[in-house]
Amino acid sequence: MSTKKIPLRQCIGCGEMKSKKEMIRVLKTSEDEIVLDATGRKNGRGAYLCPSMECFHKAVKNKGLERSFKMAIPKEVYETLEKEMEQIG
Repeated sequence: MSTKKIPLRQCIGCGEMKSKKEMIRVLKTSEDEIVLDATGRKNGRGAYLCPSMECFHKAVKNKGLERSFKMAIPKEVYETLEKEMEQIG
């Protein structure tokens, strides 16, 4: 019997590889809207973050989201994401 492969994703904040279930997915929709995807199933380009504010701040500082989505991200979007992260964490 083969063991089931666990999908790993890299955090855009700290760069650690963790299982997909442990991470929070940040999503860029087809309308270029950036939202948190709690289910991890919505359509669009995804980037993953550890569920800690520390990693979120690292991702903002290192422009991790901007690199992942290949676009500039307005300050308001980061503020909205930060509020959503605080509710989860």
